[in-house]
Amino acid sequence: MQFFETFKNELISTAVVVVVLLIIRYLIHFAITKIGHTSGINDARIRLIRRYITVTIVLLAVLIESFIFGAQVHDLAVVFSSVFAVIGIALFAIWSILSNITSGIIMFFNFPYKVGDKIEIHDKDFPIMAIIEDIRAFQIHLRLDNGNLVTYPNNLMLQKAVTLIQKDAIDEPIDDGVDAI
Repeated sequence: MQFFETFKNELISTAVVVVVLLIIRYLIHFAITKIGHTSGINDARIRLIRRYITVTIVLLAVLIESFIFGAQVHDLAVVFSSVFAVIGIALFAIWSILSNITSGIIMFFNFPYKVGDKIEIHDKDFPIMAIIEDIRAFQIHLRLDNGNLVTYPNNLMLQKAVTLIQKDAIDEPIDDGVDAI
């Protein structure tokens, strides 16, 4: 009981912050879902971006709560500089993965192709003409005409020239060469 009396103002502020951040999260999730469905983006990609938003909001909530409960900027600066130093070293080691995740987020909001489209990637060493089968956080799954599956990194997809060959090519019936009787 003494705990609630001692931290009454902090607990009220915490409740307000949590409610506000939950409302902001709901509005952002609603907007992302609406943008995704309007753009014809599949639900798995929409959920992925929504997860990124949720993690960002949780980190923001932790930061705000630390100030509410009396943390000083100097204290947080020491903690964050230590954490960022460790993260910086780790991120340097995995920059390729982060590049693909960032590219995946960019592709969610600004990517003219969708699952089922037939595209050609103009790569001088390995040109690809395939149907987009799936778009994931790190890579795109492309189905070649011979049936092989190619996983292509998201960051390369944004760096290479891409031509749309046919919209919704996956919806066409497959011609197996056998005529109907």
